Amino acid sequence: MKAKELRELANEELREREKGTKQELFNLRFQKATGQLGNTAAIQKAKRDLARIKTVLREAEISLSKG
Repeated sequence: MKAKELRELANEELREREKGTKQELFNLRFQKATGQLGNTAAIQKAKRDLARIKTVLREAEISLSKG
């Protein structure tokens, strides 16, 4: 998912996606630990998605405090 797409979403939607991505990352790490994970690149993708979501949320927070 792209940051541009994320910026178009409401804060509530971003919070929901953040929760979902955290859960996905937990599940991927669990699968890796048990040896069931086939695509290890999925962990890196989930981490990046989570970072993008958090960045967009922080940008929105900063813009609200300034404006």
